[in-house]
Amino acid sequence: MEEKVDIVALGELLIDFTEAGHSQDGRKLFEQNPGGAPANLLTVASHFGYHTSFIGKVGNDMHGKFLKKTLQKEGINTDAIVEDPGYFTTLAFVEIGENGERNFSFARKPGADTQLKKEELDQTLISGCRIFHFGSLSLTDEPAESATIEAVKMAKAAGVLISYDPNYRPSLWKSKERAVKKMKSVVELVDVMKVSDEESILLTGAKSYEQAAEEILAMGPKLVAVTLGEQGVLMAAKNRKEIIKAFQTNAVDTTGAGDSFWGGVLCSILSINKPVEKMEWEEIRKCAVLGNAVAGLCVQKRGGIPAIPTKEAVLEFMMWYKKVDTSFSRI
Repeated sequence: MEEKVDIVALGELLIDFTEAGHSQDGRKLFEQNPGGAPANLLTVASHFGYHTSFIGKVGNDMHGKFLKKTLQKEGINTDAIVEDPGYFTTLAFVEIGENGERNFSFARKPGADTQLKKEELDQTLISGCRIFHFGSLSLTDEPAESATIEAVKMAKAAGVLISYDPNYRPSLWKSKERAVKKMKSVVELVDVMKVSDEESILLTGAKSYEQAAEEILAMGPKLVAVTLGEQGVLMAAKNRKEIIKAFQTNAVDTTGAGDSFWGGVLCSILSINKPVEKMEWEEIRKCAVLGNAVAGLCVQKRGGIPAIPTKEAVLEFMMWYKKVDTSFSRI
């Protein structure tokens, strides 16, 4: 590729079959939505004008082709996506509760995303980007686990900023113990990390997410964001931590909320354009505020990628919110 890629993400690309009402006979209806945490994140960055590329594997089937076309439509480069005729594209069936919280059921035994191999990685792409992002769902099975770790090491050797989101899904792991071991094994390699409050305690065994954030920082990352749902996010760096409150909106579906938040944070990091450890606290705070705004709009629609707002919508939302809530005057 001629232009330098801003963010490369590696991981799962799947269909979210999201609950969408009932038929006349009372049967549940599910809507086909493109998703997968890394793809959701890249969509945010693409909407903000950054050059993005996805690395992963889908099946050579109707769902895989639909996903590739969707990413291309969103402006995400798909040259590094492999179509494998031997495996089906992963499917996730998403049941939504009254508050927008989700319950997942996966068809992934195995899914194509778990079959990415080391030799299918684009080293030039990985080594030449500004941010390399990955999650833990590509660590659940081989050969994708080895491919993911190899990609992270490629990025590390090239001095690329490495971003990580554990994104724990219990049903995709053989055991909780194995999940914790694998998710923790890569933390020392990453620079910035997003984790939910529950995941932070799971990974560290700490009694609180505040303590967990400190323990994760001690493992190596320079910046840790602990998402707190409706409360907002705890941003933690070496010498300071602070809860940045969320924008209050009516959640319809929380699919992609964390991904869209982190996408906003990474866009801010790219815009600030300085080493994370040299960022002023106010700059870190602004990263979180933008992320919260993106997430606040995302949860108002169903699905992952289809719910990601445009840059213009996010900026308009932030300006409107400043007028109705003066406590946001600093954003």
